[in-house]
Amino acid sequence: MTERLNVIARIKPHARHLDDARAAICDIIDRTRAEPGCIEFRLSEDAGDGALYLYEEWRDEAALAAHHEQDYTRAVFTAYEDWLAEEPQIRHLTPVG
Repeated sequence: MTERLNVIARIKPHARHLDDARAAICDIIDRTRAEPGCIEFRLSEDAGDGALYLYEEWRDEAALAAHHEQDYTRAVFTAYEDWLAEEPQIRHLTPVG
């Protein structure tokens, strides 16, 4: 039996890279949503502190792992190395009910 997975990620870029980080994530939204294991992939922003938040729902851990292997996802992660002010805070959550 597969177990759905929710992921919430807080991404804090340096202020000078906020536009770059936002654009990079926006650029992969449609491709990510088209992945067979993706149920939801949504970006939100906290204008108060410049943090970006991803809400993701995946069919299972394997679907998320496949997403992380996509060239476009890896390109964003590579760019994060220069853009981020702090390590992303990522939570893997199991839906209840």
